[in-house]
Amino acid sequence: MMSPPSLADDRDSASLPSEAAILDALPDAVLVVDADDRIRFVNSGAEDFFQASSTTLVRYRLTDLVHSSSPLREAVTQVRAAGGVVTKYAVNVGTPRTGGERPVDLQATSVSDNPSFVVVMLLARSMAHKIDRQLTHRGAARSVSGMASMLAHEIKNPLAGIRGAAQLLEPALGSDDRALTRLICSETDRIRDLVDQMEVFSDERPPERKPVNIHVVLAHVKSLVEAGLSHPVTIREEYDPSLPPLLGNRDQLIQIFVNLVKNAVEAIEATGQAGEITLSTAFRPGMKLSVSSSSDRISLPLEVCVHDTGSGIPEDVRPHIFDPFVTTKSGGRGLGLALVAKIVQDHGGVVESFPRDRGTTFRILLPVLRNPIEIPETEAVS
Repeated sequence: MMSPPSLADDRDSASLPSEAAILDALPDAVLVVDADDRIRFVNSGAEDFFQASSTTLVRYRLTDLVHSSSPLREAVTQVRAAGGVVTKYAVNVGTPRTGGERPVDLQATSVSDNPSFVVVMLLARSMAHKIDRQLTHRGAARSVSGMASMLAHEIKNPLAGIRGAAQLLEPALGSDDRALTRLICSETDRIRDLVDQMEVFSDERPPERKPVNIHVVLAHVKSLVEAGLSHPVTIREEYDPSLPPLLGNRDQLIQIFVNLVKNAVEAIEATGQAGEITLSTAFRPGMKLSVSSSSDRISLPLEVCVHDTGSGIPEDVRPHIFDPFVTTKSGGRGLGLALVAKIVQDHGGVVESFPRDRGTTFRILLPVLRNPIEIPETEAVS
């Protein structure tokens, strides 16, 4: 009987890579902590996730790297207490060092020959999950679209008649009664303005698009917002100067970021303290993927973030923040972020929100031009 061929028979000149090299090849973050919560090993995925080198990370304890309520620390504690594998889905993990958290699926387990060591893997929530969630937001916006069209027809015309009748009655009334006609006029104007805002959702025409430098858009947004600031807020910029252009509608992109930055200002004002907003851009050559609504493979490498140090978004509201009529503001209408979601989707992108240790981050991922062309001189960054 012939003996089975050994690995060496087929690969005489090849040798297996080291365990560290194999772990470095994984795209997801892997780290190992010992019994004293010291970080003993990280792969390249963990370096990317925590934005620090392995040399730096192994100087930390886990308690230094993540905050006390982090699900990462909780998972390690549970593994030590009960053994086995602990899995947590759709949790937010981050470090105060980078000032933000990212949604991940988390797995932790002890090392079989040394149970005091715990291996943790952080699997980033897939882009498909984000796009599916964005399509849900888009569907919600479309439900408003049909309602907006109906309201425009059924409400605006009668409102004009009510307002006109009130104006005709006003000259024949006494001063006390005139206050009531003015109230009628102001309330009909308020309802008309609300319907006008909702009509934006009923416009399904594709926007006129041109090559756009996103930094020019952000510079314009910054100047607009700073001109109206009445609260001590600093707006910082952290840009990747090598970003390629995107194919978009400049006015709509300005509207997106004006909404987000003004929301950030209001969140800071709610704290009653000075605060900071950071506008950042980066090129993230992520995966290409297919979604059920399209036969094309989608790549969204252009990342734009709006970070603030404001009051944050309540945990129970966050999953619905892009749905119409959801708001945390007293007197708010809850249409601003729904409109942001619609415009981003019209541009083929994804918008998401996640908490920070202090404040909130809104991140928008957008496609770039497939065949980049020269940006007009008026779009160049000075």
